[in-house]
Amino acid sequence: MDLSIKVRKVVHNNENRIIISFPYEEELVLLIKKFEDARWSKTHRAWHIPQNKYNISDIFKVFKNKAWVDYRGFSRKDVLETTVESGKRGAKTVLEEKISAEAVEKIEKFRFWLHSRRYSPSTINTYLDSIRTFLRFYAFKKIQEIDNNDLIRFNNEYILANNYSASFQNQVVNAVKLFFKTIENSPLDIDAIPRPKRAKKLPNVLSKEEVKAILDTPTNIKHKAMLSLIYACGLRCGEILSLKPNDIDSKRNILHVKNAKGQKDRIVPLSEKIIVLLREYYKATKPKYYLFEGQTKGNRYDARSLQNVLKQSIAKTKITKPVTLHWLRHSYATHLLESGTDLRYIQEILGHNSSKTTEIYTHVSTKSLQQIKSPFDFL
Repeated sequence: MDLSIKVRKVVHNNENRIIISFPYEEELVLLIKKFEDARWSKTHRAWHIPQNKYNISDIFKVFKNKAWVDYRGFSRKDVLETTVESGKRGAKTVLEEKISAEAVEKIEKFRFWLHSRRYSPSTINTYLDSIRTFLRFYAFKKIQEIDNNDLIRFNNEYILANNYSASFQNQVVNAVKLFFKTIENSPLDIDAIPRPKRAKKLPNVLSKEEVKAILDTPTNIKHKAMLSLIYACGLRCGEILSLKPNDIDSKRNILHVKNAKGQKDRIVPLSEKIIVLLREYYKATKPKYYLFEGQTKGNRYDARSLQNVLKQSIAKTKITKPVTLHWLRHSYATHLLESGTDLRYIQEILGHNSSKTTEIYTHVSTKSLQQIKSPFDFL
């Protein structure tokens, strides 16, 4: 087997994609075109496909005995999940479950419908992936014949049988509800579709001492500034990577977070300490377009690289918890609450739609709990 391909994850035109690189070979091009939404990129000079667990799994199956797959661009977790996914689905790949030309046309119409309502590119891709999976399951059936019982069967025979999460199930329900709004004369009653019960999991929170240990570790000024700003403002990963230098208003001590989750803008307070650090960082790097740029000037920093920065910092501490970037956001909110900040202000700062989302931090704040005396102490 002389042919080989290289695969890696990228964000291309605000979409999560998998780049597939190889010297031109007609047989490989024909295989690439089996993937839905396969496109050629002039920028990367390579083919790319949607980034999802099915495509990661199918790459190995489609190119089996055709080309050697260099998967070093994937994480070890991706490869392990691919093995599990392949085992769940058996010999048949998702690609082998063809969807009809009618379904392809309806999905494309659905894409335009979502775009016209200003859904974010990542949300559009998520919903399209979900609806493709659903329609592949019913490849033998006309879309106009799909009803509520079919959705129940899909939940039981696909989602529950494969032990997928409640959040994935909810994601599919959302996609199905929106998709069938665009289908005329459908027997599927959208309002009667039940939502799965979500597990009530508490956010993971670090102590202030643990946060300090992580933020004191980086020697690279850019790495230190990124991790510090996430905690100092309770930012999401995507939010910090989208920041531009003029989003910082050092005279008013505020940060403008633009087009965040739900396409909302918000204002976040900046402390004097973080402003000093950001000034030091700016003088040292002089970013061109994004506040935090990758190796190429004008290109934003990569999310996976930022996660690696956190991993490297944690490795130098005594912390053994599986910390993620989002833990810093959770810790920021919890520490604000414990310092007496009103819950309504925390809701605004974090950009939560509902106060119920913010109220979950009251369950992980230990300040009030520590004042409770156990009756055991009085025995």
